Amino acid sequence: MEQPIQPSSPRQHIRQHIRLRRRALTPIEQQQASDKLLIRFQQLPSVLQATHIALYLASDGEIDTRPLINWLWQQGKCVYLPVLHPFSKGHLLFLHYTPATRMTRNKYRIDEPRLDIRLVKPVYELDLVCTPLVAFDSTGQRLGMGGGYYDRTLNRWHHHRQGPQPLGLAHDCQQVDMLPFEAWDVPLPEILTPSCHFNWE
Repeated sequence: MEQPIQPSSPRQHIRQHIRLRRRALTPIEQQQASDKLLIRFQQLPSVLQATHIALYLASDGEIDTRPLINWLWQQGKCVYLPVLHPFSKGHLLFLHYTPATRMTRNKYRIDEPRLDIRLVKPVYELDLVCTPLVAFDSTGQRLGMGGGYYDRTLNRWHHHRQGPQPLGLAHDCQQVDMLPFEAWDVPLPEILTPSCHFNWE
């Protein structure tokens, strides 16, 4: 029987444990999870009311976001993907993403749009930022990969409620009882999984 994760576990231990857990999902389980997530995503008021939505391409066992992106395109909404900022370490840019966008692979081996300043959308002009995460708990605390990219992106929203609202996306197996957190961590107001919609607003 799998041992439960204790609240006192170091963040890196939790990170490794949950990454292994989601990587262990079979292709069929991944497909089923993605299909269920899309149904919930299509019903969210925060999605329906948004025009400019930032998403990301799944990697490392993350839940597949391509069905969400395809559906948003069908609805005539504008989709943006994160790009590692070339000059400001630890920060992201968000570029308009279409089926014709030319892609490249970043230092984390994740596909991202080829940098074109004409396609950059300032963060404050986005309506919704869908964020990846490794683990989350019942209070909305989010554990990412450790780079702090999304914490910096969402800093103004967290402290001043200015800028786009964040929405976390995850597999059900990524929920834990309680996460250790630091003062700079940004809890999410809303997280969507194939089975649940958590809303703390």
